[in-house]
Amino acid sequence: MADPKGFMTTQREEWPRRSVEERARDWAEVYVPGALLPIIGAQADRCMDCGVPFCHEACPLGNLIPEWNDLVARADWRAASDRLHATNNFPEFTGRLCPAPCEAGCVLAINQPAVTIKNVECAIAERAWEEGFVPPRPPERLSGKTVAVIGSGPAGLAAAQQLTRAGHTVAVYEKDDRIGGLMRYGIPEFKMEKRQLERRLEQMEAEGTRFRTSVTVGRDVPATELRARYDAVVVATGATAWRELTVPGRELAGIHQAMEYLPLANKVREGDLAVSPLSAEGRHVVIVGGGDTGADCLGTAVREGAASVTQLDIYAQPPGARDEDAEPWPTYPKLYRLSAAHEEARELRTAPAADADARLFAASTLRFTGDAEGHVRSLHLVEVDERRSPLPGTGRTLPADLVLLALGFSGPDREDGLIDQLGLRTEPRGTLARDGDFGTGVPGVFAAGDAARGQSLIVWAIAEGRSVAAAVDRYLTGGSWLSAPISPYDRPMTA
Repeated sequence: MADPKGFMTTQREEWPRRSVEERARDWAEVYVPGALLPIIGAQADRCMDCGVPFCHEACPLGNLIPEWNDLVARADWRAASDRLHATNNFPEFTGRLCPAPCEAGCVLAINQPAVTIKNVECAIAERAWEEGFVPPRPPERLSGKTVAVIGSGPAGLAAAQQLTRAGHTVAVYEKDDRIGGLMRYGIPEFKMEKRQLERRLEQMEAEGTRFRTSVTVGRDVPATELRARYDAVVVATGATAWRELTVPGRELAGIHQAMEYLPLANKVREGDLAVSPLSAEGRHVVIVGGGDTGADCLGTAVREGAASVTQLDIYAQPPGARDEDAEPWPTYPKLYRLSAAHEEARELRTAPAADADARLFAASTLRFTGDAEGHVRSLHLVEVDERRSPLPGTGRTLPADLVLLALGFSGPDREDGLIDQLGLRTEPRGTLARDGDFGTGVPGVFAAGDAARGQSLIVWAIAEGRSVAAAVDRYLTGGSWLSAPISPYDRPMTA
């Protein structure tokens, strides 16, 4: 550790956000440009270089956090980049999109604010790109083996990059017109500008990874044909089967899934559309679902100029501090957190009827009502207790002419035929079944990411991609030097 007393003398300071008034008018990232590097050396100095660093255990990638904190504190950016990239293919993604379970597991967090691990990670990644510390790493020789990766989200891209660097010829198949999966069309620009994605894709192409866009495997190309053409196949299609809300009035026009709404807004930013067909401009928007996808819809609707935006969360408002009995350190606690989108909604007062910022907690949707043309106009809700039982006399009605359902995902979509064509088995919850080596039971076919694990975090997706790559490499060559940070059965720490 560079400063043995850093954690006692320096207070936690995070990357500052731009003012709400400024950022709500554009789609650029919410943070103040250039404001991270001046503070990050002192923040890295707060790391205690613990004898037992639980941040390692909390991070499924096994990131070498105390090591690169120390290197950043000493301003050795090249070495810090090397240590960071040794375990994480895409730190600029996780540094912006991961909720940082590592910080919940920080030993300092037992009785003080945690080290700003996520900000340090982001700073290293940015400095690495600026200084040219992350050039393409093509393999010295090719193995002669070929691999198809189906899906270009973080799991698929991590698997593809690892396998390419191991010398295999890898082709990534993506059903959308651009590579990136949910990072491309699900994550709004204000959370991660797509230039972050583009430069990694350029690096991967320079290393030899091939990309095939606008190809739905199972429909445009039979999955069996792909299996016959390649020595191995990795299914990393994500968990795209969204959960439905079966209440009266669901059939009304104006009620859409979040993943119908967000991709259109992103296509506007890509220049494909002038205006989104589902734009929230001038409309009363209600978002059903209290998670990150709902918050992404919230920030998007604010920027599109919605008349009002309210977000419903069926759970009670969480506490502001960790409950040591229910969720002891070093688990990741459920807390009241104010995302950038919620901060914007609070200051702009997008939902005057909300409990806090734009959210109504412990709220359950009863039904929708519409006008004579069959378009939704109102959402009827009721407050619920901890068992989700309605509380008498708590019914309310919200104006709603655009309703967005952000209720999560149950597993991969079967409509394209890929699962049935390959004869893959599924678990009762809808995810792909697999063995302890990421195999599906079909020779040469492996499964990784949310398609097999279920809806999870980006850091788990990258860990899955790295681990399945090692499994495929062993299958093809009999051994592997690729790292495998997790097994298919690993799960986050819980009490």
